[in-house]
Amino acid sequence: MDAIDRAIILATQQGLPLVAQPYHAVAKQIGIRPDEVMARMRAMLDDGVIRRIGAVPNHYALGFKANGMTVWDVADERINELGELIGQLEFVSHCYQRPRHPPDWHYNLFAMVHGHDRSETEQKAAQIALLLGESCHAHEILYSTRILKKTGLRISA
Repeated sequence: MDAIDRAIILATQQGLPLVAQPYHAVAKQIGIRPDEVMARMRAMLDDGVIRRIGAVPNHYALGFKANGMTVWDVADERINELGELIGQLEFVSHCYQRPRHPPDWHYNLFAMVHGHDRSETEQKAAQIALLLGESCHAHEILYSTRILKKTGLRISA
């Protein structure tokens, strides 16, 4: 990583500017061309220096007030297949595997579901249950009670 890459990271670590051409704004701020900003960000993604470029919506501000982490006890030998299936649902924002912690925690598949109210979230969880079928032994919905600050690693100037 050179000084220009570092400048790009410093300029974008709080998020891309909310303007029509965010890469142009970053380029102007650090004194390079927009195509160079985009090329360097792509290279940093490819090299693993940065993990992703993506939107992080505030679901509460969008009206989704009943956000629930659905947790599922599914057959270990099918977790990849089932996780892929559930992760493709339009109402699931993220889906991943986590280790079980028996005897108290038997869940190994997690899927975040967003709903305007608990009834909607429960209906979506029921759709997941239907897809999982007999591979699912149990599930719960853990509802969000507050918004956690979503930030990654920050570097200083």
